[in-house]
Amino acid sequence: MGNIYRNAAVDLTTTDNTTLYTVPDVTTTIVKSIIVSEDTGATPDITVTLTDASSAVFSLFKSKALTANGTLELLTAPLILEEKEIIKVMASAGNQLHVVMSLLEIS
Repeated sequence: MGNIYRNAAVDLTTTDNTTLYTVPDVTTTIVKSIIVSEDTGATPDITVTLTDASSAVFSLFKSKALTANGTLELLTAPLILEEKEIIKVMASAGNQLHVVMSLLEIS
């Protein structure tokens, strides 16, 4: 199928662990950017995890603090994801954070 550029985005309205992106079957994904924006003037934290194909969970960012009305780029280098891996995000408070991930799917 080739290469497809995509964005995955979520508004974290709760403190639940929320799926941001799941790698499709027969695909490798290169994540270029994960941007988090705080839009209420508060200072919440964000947690980002990777769940692999065997359901093991790995912490990428644990309670990463954000500034009031700030935007933060979480990645300093590309992140490679394999088939069926999942990126999940969780806010310390609901209705304060937006997350956008820029990625390239290779199949």
